[in-house]
Amino acid sequence: MPIEERIQIAVPPDVIDSIWSEVDRWHVWDPDTKQASIEGPFALGSKGRIVPSKGMGVPMVITERTPGRSFTVEGHIPLFRMHFEHRVRAIAGGSEVAHRVWFSGPLAFLFGPGVARQVSQGLPRTMRSLKAYAEQRHQQAAAGPT
Repeated sequence: MPIEERIQIAVPPDVIDSIWSEVDRWHVWDPDTKQASIEGPFALGSKGRIVPSKGMGVPMVITERTPGRSFTVEGHIPLFRMHFEHRVRAIAGGSEVAHRVWFSGPLAFLFGPGVARQVSQGLPRTMRSLKAYAEQRHQQAAAGPT
């Protein structure tokens, strides 16, 4: 069963998409990410690595990408896949952002429940952090150079 969180952020969707595309800066707004990297462009099929703040690093691949709207990353260890879907849509006053996480593979029954607990606890905090980061970044950009 997927885990999903939504939040409203007072910035246009392109600001969120820009933040998402800066993979090496995910740790700035995602407290559950220690480090992330990608080889090549932020595009379908690009591969990288993500290191959670607790646990070991895992390879990842972008399995869906619609610029300005969404992306999905799949992290994998043998026989277990973690899917992280990110969507943004315009609403009055800014954007609605949704992050959804689910698991697949033969060992999902074994690893899924423990990882799901961590995700369920961390995802609301991550969304609040993304909101604060995006709104501050947008305000600073609107203010112009100082």
